[in-house]
Amino acid sequence: MILTNAVIHTSDDQCPVADTVVIRDGRFEWVGRASDLPADHDLPTMDLDGRTVIPGLIDAHSHPALVAMSRWHVQLPETHSVDELLDAIRDHGAAHPKEEAPYLYFEYFPTALLGEAGATKELLDSAISDRPVLVQDSGDHASWVNTRMLELLGVDENTPDPVPGLERFARDAGGRPTGYIFENAHAGFLPRMYEALGWTPPERPTPKIIQPVLDFLGSTGVVAVFDALIESPEVITAMRELDSRGDLHMHYEGAIRFRTLADLPEALETVAALDDDSDSSKVRVRTVKLFLDGTNELGSGAVIDPLLSEDNAGPLGAIQMELDDLVECLRLCNGAAVDLHIHMVGDRAFRTACDAVERARSQVEAEGIAWNVQVTFAHCELVDPADLARPAELGVIVNWTNHWSGGYFGEEAARHLGTHRWECMYDVAAIADAGARVTFSSDVVSAAELHRAAPFFGMQIAVTRIDPEVPLDAERFVESRRPAAAASLSLSRLLRGYTIDASVQLRIEKDYGSVSPGKLANLVVLNVDPFTTPGQDLAAVHPSAVVYRGAVVSGHLPAPR
Repeated sequence: MILTNAVIHTSDDQCPVADTVVIRDGRFEWVGRASDLPADHDLPTMDLDGRTVIPGLIDAHSHPALVAMSRWHVQLPETHSVDELLDAIRDHGAAHPKEEAPYLYFEYFPTALLGEAGATKELLDSAISDRPVLVQDSGDHASWVNTRMLELLGVDENTPDPVPGLERFARDAGGRPTGYIFENAHAGFLPRMYEALGWTPPERPTPKIIQPVLDFLGSTGVVAVFDALIESPEVITAMRELDSRGDLHMHYEGAIRFRTLADLPEALETVAALDDDSDSSKVRVRTVKLFLDGTNELGSGAVIDPLLSEDNAGPLGAIQMELDDLVECLRLCNGAAVDLHIHMVGDRAFRTACDAVERARSQVEAEGIAWNVQVTFAHCELVDPADLARPAELGVIVNWTNHWSGGYFGEEAARHLGTHRWECMYDVAAIADAGARVTFSSDVVSAAELHRAAPFFGMQIAVTRIDPEVPLDAERFVESRRPAAAASLSLSRLLRGYTIDASVQLRIEKDYGSVSPGKLANLVVLNVDPFTTPGQDLAAVHPSAVVYRGAVVSGHLPAPR
């Protein structure tokens, strides 16, 4: 087909704006001005009546399988009252006895509501004590559990923390777990609990439960997604089944987690076993994932200057891996031709990772070995000004989650970092201004927040620094806008990060990322022009049609003339 009379923002520097494309055999055959269109064609022509068209979008850090498997979780009301929270938990338990629901998983409670001192097993026991109960915090990096759950997990004062300082159980003076858990430290003990209960979670990563999540992403214009944490090979099996029956309308890329230098070789072997490097494959696994530190809201981000709060993570927060081990990890990844995606939120984590990339690259190149590993830093919430230019210098990609740019996590991090550092957070614009390639993402982990994965919802918050759903206190922040205004991202930079730059992160730039001759025909026809839409209204921008590999997979195009 031919699409014409459009305003096409191509993300291709050779032809930044066009008004006509020719699509044949699922690829762009020609892109340009209608006045230059060759006359000898026999394809149906569709007039887009001046609509804005952009390349298919790429969500460069998300969790579609986790979202799909969270549907059995119980949503709690948004409240800052401990009594209301406990009442909701108690009422749900009364309405769903343990014979019906042997294990209850609630989400979420505000991180600032209880904290490590207040989230005790005894307090949760006062609501439900006859079965295991977990309540997830709003940052998704801490959990609150009751006494019964700790018993069934087999976690007591003699149980070592999986990763001291980071993946740990909060403890009392006698070393007994209090009921507050950091960074899913309990995850390795869950099989023991499930066996004791004779029960497993009702959701598995099957095609049936994953497809609605992918369909939602596709309806928002997403044609490729990076799944930043594959919890089970079943996810890859499900994706390949969707692909084989023609129901996967996007490229899927996944990452395998590792925690230490010692377990990296096994993760690399898993990548090799799961990956399909055929040219036609839409399902790939060629990345490993490392959580280098925790979260700023929990005081577990690795920081250069001491935290203001006294926390078991230590005055400088917690770091998963120090410099020498991280250098060796990078060397191993480079040798295996596997990319590395690193979670980091604190400025010490950022600096350590930069130092590691610099040292590892220097070492391998001195040995006459090509530097092939692509390194992506995810989040980078707090960065020392001295390090802002280093991703550009080192060739590191930085990934940012746009819908966090306002008040989504509130001001809890300020309790640990202080006002000045809190106000300096979330300035990925400065990193981009220094020349780094920056990509964008949703990083949603629950069905409750899936709607926030819509790219233009995130773009609105990144442009305005105002969260329409979770605003900051308007009496202290003008229009509930998060400081600093200079950290606002432009729409042109956001579009580039969602398209051509993200295609480089996923190593699919040969076929994705721009409206260019020879590439797969992926594009999004929008209902309005986002470039003339006020920033506070960008969430209302949505696709009229999404074309993937030359076929309409969402919405509709006008009838051919």
